[in-house]
Amino acid sequence: MSNYRIFLLTALIVLSTGGWGWSAQSSADVPVTEKTIAEARATVFGDSQEGGPMASEYVVGHGDVLSVQVYGEGDMSAANIAAADRDDKKEDSLRSGGSGAQVRIDGRISLKHIGDIDAVGFTLTQLADYLKKIYSSVFDDPIVTVVLVQSNSQRYTVMGKVVKPGVFYLDYPINLVQVVARSGGFSEWAKSQIKLVRKDHDKDSELFKGNTLSFDYGEFLDGKELEKNVLVKPGDIIIVN
Repeated sequence: MSNYRIFLLTALIVLSTGGWGWSAQSSADVPVTEKTIAEARATVFGDSQEGGPMASEYVVGHGDVLSVQVYGEGDMSAANIAAADRDDKKEDSLRSGGSGAQVRIDGRISLKHIGDIDAVGFTLTQLADYLKKIYSSVFDDPIVTVVLVQSNSQRYTVMGKVVKPGVFYLDYPINLVQVVARSGGFSEWAKSQIKLVRKDHDKDSELFKGNTLSFDYGEFLDGKELEKNVLVKPGDIIIVN
């Protein structure tokens, strides 16, 4: 595929979804190898990787909104839904960002020509490769691109003595101090003691006792135990006392 064709396809996807985000093209259609990408990255950042680690690929979950495109054929969503404004104060509301097929409670999305297809548990690349194989029975050598229009499946919960407790969408990397700020700050009688409960924590982490990390905001302000201001992960429960 020519560079111009790749650029045109990317531009069409960006324009149709309203911006950049998580996306993946079926890997068989990408002429650049992983080795080439790794060598280019090493040239830029060196062995130290100080430029930052590559982000882990997104895994599709229930409620996510996906755009599935076949090059030259357009959007394959059988029933497009608009991703409306989302307010984290309302658990069932949505965030703006285009339209696409929403992953239903049964873990599937509905697509033109092929019907209901499993989506939950796939990375975006895996899903693009999976759909390419299926769409090959409909189109001649299809180029399939899957874009994450809106993430609704990754959330964390804040409880206790903050101004605005609730369930929040994990749309971007956020640490414990930022979680408190996003929740409106400590309430009047808070002792600034925070516990983070994580079902699947790193087994070798010394920060956790059992499945719980204890964080003292006062100690943090004094420059102590800064490493405990960890990034929140999907499913985390933060309890503020």
